[in-house]
Amino acid sequence: MTTEQQKPDNFQIWAILSTVLCCLPLGIVAILQSNKVDTLWAMGKHEEAQAAAKSAKMWTIIAAGCGIAGGFIYSIIVLIAALA
Repeated sequence: MTTEQQKPDNFQIWAILSTVLCCLPLGIVAILQSNKVDTLWAMGKHEEAQAAAKSAKMWTIIAAGCGIAGGFIYSIIVLIAALA
């Protein structure tokens, strides 16, 4: 009996959005990881493809978090400067 594995999501759209809207350097890492998913899957390296998908998701979340945190800090600095 063989179990069919489903190709993991590569999170490429989210990686691109986090690159453009949030944090460029970390977003690029997310894009590179998301590109590996389809290649590894096509080569039959299913476990490595799943690891790359997990890594792409992690880097996408980190890039989005840094972008949001940076925007929040920037807003606070602008608010403090406006009140001074």
